[in-house]
Amino acid sequence: MGRWDTGDRDAGREPCPDRIIEDLGGAFGMGAIGGFVWHFVKGARNSPQGDRLQGALYSARSRAPILGGNFAVWGGTFSSFDCSLQYIRRKDDHWNAIASGFLTGGVLAARGGWKAASRNAVIGGVLLAIIEGVAALLMRSLSKTPREMHMEQMEQERQMKDNGGWPSWVRSPMSPSPQPQAYNDSPHHVFICCPCPTCSV
Repeated sequence: MGRWDTGDRDAGREPCPDRIIEDLGGAFGMGAIGGFVWHFVKGARNSPQGDRLQGALYSARSRAPILGGNFAVWGGTFSSFDCSLQYIRRKDDHWNAIASGFLTGGVLAARGGWKAASRNAVIGGVLLAIIEGVAALLMRSLSKTPREMHMEQMEQERQMKDNGGWPSWVRSPMSPSPQPQAYNDSPHHVFICCPCPTCSV
């Protein structure tokens, strides 16, 4: 598929429109696995004693694919709106995700009437706003500020200058090699002290 060069905010994800297929499959897998665990436990609790394992497996096998399909529909619809907004606005930012959550919640609840659609649209928009806000705060706290990056670059340049233009983790071939030191511990023995910590005396 063709790719749209709109400056993706998340370099770890596939660019649009390939992102739709990725999110569709990922949402189905997450829903199926989570649904299998949930309905397995629920089926074991609701089954009579002696048939708990059979009841749990039957409940998990019959309900997990349905939940996975629901997750896939939500994920595919959300990614379709997200990529559409990204193509229209020529920009990939947090507002695309928030608007996509709003539209996805409204579209999937449209069969229940405009009240249900509007309510679910607001819920979807608020949830995506919370998720995007938390993600932005985490990225800001983990990423370095321009001042910190500048100071780190200056420190690396200073270390390279002190090391003759070589990185700090590489010893310059022009620098003198450390020489072993000899000392007398007794009148009859001479020990060689090697500067390497792994060498034995």
